[in-house]
Amino acid sequence: MYYTLFANSKGEIYEDTSLLMLGRTGEEWVIPEDAELMPMPKGASLVTMPYHYPIGLNGADEISYLKNNPYEAAEEVSAVAALLPQGFTRSLLPASVKYDATTTLPLLGYAAVGLKNEKLYVAAVKTDEHRKWHPSYYNTEGLPARINQMLKKLPDNRIIRQLAKCALQYSCFTAQNIFYQRWEGGIPTMVSCNANCIGCISESHIGVEAPQNRLDFQPSVKEITEIAALHLANAREAIISFGQGCEGEPSLNAKDLAAAIREVRHNHTDKGTININTNAGYTKGIMEMVDAGLDAMRVTLFSTIKTAYNSYHQPYNYSLNDVEYSINYAKDRGLKVSLNLLTYPGFTDRESEASSLIGFVRRNNIDMIQFRNLNIDPDIISQHFPSGESCYGIANLLDLLKHEIPYVTLGSYSYPVR
Repeated sequence: MYYTLFANSKGEIYEDTSLLMLGRTGEEWVIPEDAELMPMPKGASLVTMPYHYPIGLNGADEISYLKNNPYEAAEEVSAVAALLPQGFTRSLLPASVKYDATTTLPLLGYAAVGLKNEKLYVAAVKTDEHRKWHPSYYNTEGLPARINQMLKKLPDNRIIRQLAKCALQYSCFTAQNIFYQRWEGGIPTMVSCNANCIGCISESHIGVEAPQNRLDFQPSVKEITEIAALHLANAREAIISFGQGCEGEPSLNAKDLAAAIREVRHNHTDKGTININTNAGYTKGIMEMVDAGLDAMRVTLFSTIKTAYNSYHQPYNYSLNDVEYSINYAKDRGLKVSLNLLTYPGFTDRESEASSLIGFVRRNNIDMIQFRNLNIDPDIISQHFPSGESCYGIANLLDLLKHEIPYVTLGSYSYPVR
């Protein structure tokens, strides 16, 4: 049996053996199935959910919430959630009830967590090998020295100063990889965006402070080229990616990015993979970058159904049809195209969403689906996308996709294509 966890006023975490663990999918409380739970992986962490009481199943098989500490009756308690490392996809949300409707949770990927035989279990499914993204490889003792060395090497490059901030202040892994000279490194270049996504992490749209600030300058082609050429020529399994958490939509900067791509490929190196993380709505910009020598494209989607897509992304001057056109233009010219699927239990696994996703992937010859846990307060999604439809469950959705589109790679992050 899996028991409910709670946190006291000091943030100390305990289990309540009088309440069995429940999870949440959409707006429904559910008893987790074994296939939806796994031992908490290394790199995961526990967080409290302020102004939320935990919910569990009591001895009479009734749904009950825990308000006061069973060990200190006068003390109020908080619900507890797990945050997953990359490579693991959340299968259930925490079962909790908000007792202060005026509050909003920080933008994190809250997953259900419980205790069984003195061992922590999380509601998650492993969807990728997470070696490269294991937290133990980041925030190392030698990182500050590497950053200082790079700052001295490129003293006039504003992007490297932005990446230093992202690496140290936001603990951004793709920023840190630039300084570690390995794997996927991010190059932010664009301030503005052409969408108003509900869960944007760099601009506040829903009354909750964004966890990151966007860069506040427009870098030159020279600045972009310096970092891109250095990383691609020297990093292990090198990828550079435009489109980071600290910027807007990179394709809006297509003129400069295309010029930088051509400069890198013609005058510096043919090594490594040049990737863009994008909403793919600005087709003209995507076309310009593809023609310049882009290798791969990852397109962020909350839904492939137009009404839901518009409700979440709130696009300016583009539609889901434009996104598909951009994808097909890239595919016709040999690019690898992935979907960055913002995954949310009780929505992504709805029967209508799954059917539409399969059709979208087939129609557009998608190479890979990357599952990205949507960081958001669950009550906000419920306000915009209320429940009322049958769901497969995240684990069953993965099995369905493997069966229906077996030629498509299912994972969590980008791979080199060169």
